[in-house]
Amino acid sequence: QVQLVESGGGLVQAGGSLRLSCAASGSIFGINGMGWYRQAPGKQRELVAGITSGGSTNYADSVKGRFTISRDNAKTTVYLQMNSLKLEDTAVYYCNIFTQFYHYWGQGTQVTVSK
Repeated sequence: QVQLVESGGGLVQAGGSLRLSCAASGSIFGINGMGWYRQAPGKQRELVAGITSGGSTNYADSVKGRFTISRDNAKTTVYLQMNSLKLEDTAVYYCNIFTQFYHYWGQGTQVTVSK
């Protein structure tokens, strides 16, 4: 069973930056897209950023201009560069890779933004 392993979360001051990485433990065939979601306490999980197999990207309005999603197809890895972090970005971040038949999820990595 392929697993997604996330890294890069942590504690950062407001205005700072973090880079999240998510790597698959094995090969995944027929990837349609990759993405990052987040879930803050008491809130539903929401899509932060996505990237299709063709390279098209989309972002939540709250992160546009601050976050950038990218991928390395050869390594089946997806990244999220987060700049100008705000208090409201505090959440557990989950990566997602999906095919026509299945969604793979990472275990989540905590991002905490402090004053």
